[in-house]
Amino acid sequence: MTETQKIARAERKVQAMTGFYIHLATFGAVMLLLVGLNFTDPHWWVQWPFAGWGIGVAAHWYAVFGRGAEMLQRWQLKKIYELKSHM
Repeated sequence: MTETQKIARAERKVQAMTGFYIHLATFGAVMLLLVGLNFTDPHWWVQWPFAGWGIGVAAHWYAVFGRGAEMLQRWQLKKIYELKSHM
């Protein structure tokens, strides 16, 4: 792997991490707002958006930091080589 490829890979990783942190911060802010709104309602409903969106945040974490990141990188490299061979 050349130095240029290493830099490009690091840039993609940093972009993915930044995207995750923005997603996490948005999730936290919206959930705080929804919990506040839920206190004005006699029925407790905030757990449903929390659970649904929480699954999405967990999946995003897995794709960026977990084993999913390795699988995604392998898939990306495979596609790059496939597209490059057809050009």
